[in-house]
Amino acid sequence: MFVYLDNAATTRQMPQVTEKMIAMMDASFGNPSSLHKMGMEAESAVKKARRAVAASIGAQEEEIFFTGGGTEADNTAIYAAAGRSGKRGGHIITTAVEHPAVLEACRRAESSGCKLTILPVDGLGKVSLEALEDALTENTVLVSAMHVNNELGTVEPVEEMGKLIKAKSQALFHVDAIQSYGKLSWSPAALSADLVALSAHKIHGPKGIGAIYVKKGLHPEAFLVGGGQEKGFRSGTENVPAIAGFGVAAEILKEDLAARAAAMSKVRQYLMEGILSEIPDVRLNSPKEIYGQGEGTHLSSPAVLNMSFMGCRGEVLLHMLEQSEIYVSTGSACSSHKKGSHVLTAAGLSPEAIQGAIRFSFSASNTIQEMDYVLDRLEKAVTSMRRLGKRMG
Repeated sequence: MFVYLDNAATTRQMPQVTEKMIAMMDASFGNPSSLHKMGMEAESAVKKARRAVAASIGAQEEEIFFTGGGTEADNTAIYAAAGRSGKRGGHIITTAVEHPAVLEACRRAESSGCKLTILPVDGLGKVSLEALEDALTENTVLVSAMHVNNELGTVEPVEEMGKLIKAKSQALFHVDAIQSYGKLSWSPAALSADLVALSAHKIHGPKGIGAIYVKKGLHPEAFLVGGGQEKGFRSGTENVPAIAGFGVAAEILKEDLAARAAAMSKVRQYLMEGILSEIPDVRLNSPKEIYGQGEGTHLSSPAVLNMSFMGCRGEVLLHMLEQSEIYVSTGSACSSHKKGSHVLTAAGLSPEAIQGAIRFSFSASNTIQEMDYVLDRLEKAVTSMRRLGKRMG
């Protein structure tokens, strides 16, 4: 049995997306800037996709700009906001558990003269509103925070953060919504967000295409300059096949968001309860309750479950499961070649717990039958590894 549980890293592209992309590459391959019929067809496809992405988050068409992916969207938001201050020394606030696309961009802005505050998190990776309020100053130009943590699944209090930022400062609010897009119901207005980053390949769309929401009325500095595409905000010939594919994925996710979230919640809960009941000495790192179903102060995305198998090495466990065609991860795919997890470290996990951490991330196509198979192979792998460890110890 093949079981793919690394959907937070990337998702399987939908057949409808592939079909649309092939059609755009084969028959409608014109440049959207060309004035002839084929150029106009390509331009029409881009406009249709823009409308679909905008509709999927409750935004206006003119507020969506396509990028080369989620990383570019995050970078664009941060550099544009940092430059908007019009002076050196603007203050940026972010959190200790952000994706490297945000953290590294913020650090680069700091090296260019901005002041940077990195907010700590609690044991489940959640940022404190009190810490944010204390950090805000009259010089704060940007607050950047993710909606859903990509390693723990923790839903950050971005709605409350947005209200606080608007009440206490003149700062822009950037939300990295890459892991909440297609899993939770939200809109930029509900989050009081000025800038929002999206990625297509997390919602069964193509890789190499993303989008940034820019609130109407804002005119941040362009990140990429040149031919003036995307109304001058992001130059470069548009990747029409990927944009069209993104639009198809956005249309589909908007139609069945609630059903998809419910399906993911069901398999996440089943796997979590199975692991806790069948495998001893396991640490649950993600919030137990699922957003939309629980009422606690800490809630998780239905798509992510992070657990530590004490006495095991997560990377070895990953490869043991791979032999049974079960695909999981030890954390963010973008940080997989780095030592340790900055997210789990920031959450205060012990070195042993970090070393034994596995992230399971779900799609709506995962089934209970698959979870039974995972539980069986996982229990055998953990038992085998612990026995080996005792012999070698």
